[in-house]
Amino acid sequence: MEWTRSETLALANMSCSTRHGLGLRPARGASEEPCACALRRVFRICLNRFRTAVEREKHLSQCTLSYTGGKAHSFSWGRKEEEYIADFMLMVQRLLTEEEFKIFRYRYLMGADFKLCVQRLKIERGDLFHALYRIESRLGRAFREMEPYGLFPIEQYFYGQMKGSSPVTPPPDGPRPLVPPMAGRRIYTHRQLLEELDLLAA
Repeated sequence: MEWTRSETLALANMSCSTRHGLGLRPARGASEEPCACALRRVFRICLNRFRTAVEREKHLSQCTLSYTGGKAHSFSWGRKEEEYIADFMLMVQRLLTEEEFKIFRYRYLMGADFKLCVQRLKIERGDLFHALYRIESRLGRAFREMEPYGLFPIEQYFYGQMKGSSPVTPPPDGPRPLVPPMAGRRIYTHRQLLEELDLLAA
């Protein structure tokens, strides 16, 4: 994927000593890559959304209908909040080393301050800050550049059309409802639903 200046300008830090708020810096050849301050901003946005999803009351979770673009089924039901939490943690565990994940867990998951992190992890304060900057930059880039389903932008993950999919074309006689009317739907009890699922799995 390609970063654009219009995107990085909104993410970059105006007091950045490297690119002074532009968000892009020269790379090899004639290409440009995002500045570390923009990558860390992406990470913090995704982290805040992750914390919101984790702290949300479970009874407020919603099941939403998403377009998947498959041959057999074009739509699928899912819980976006839980999916975001799982995708976030899976990427963190895959991209970070064991030592980096330990720092990530203490600082971002458990909410320990810098003094406690230095004491528990037995590292120097400067080394801790450098490690945090590397973690934020690496994860911020991965959250944005992951294909085909990136965690950033947040709106695209939760509400946008999935990459590689084509818009739904309604039939000539007008739009077709995605879900039958409530009057025509069968109401299942919990036991009946389990029995139906067992029959489908058989």
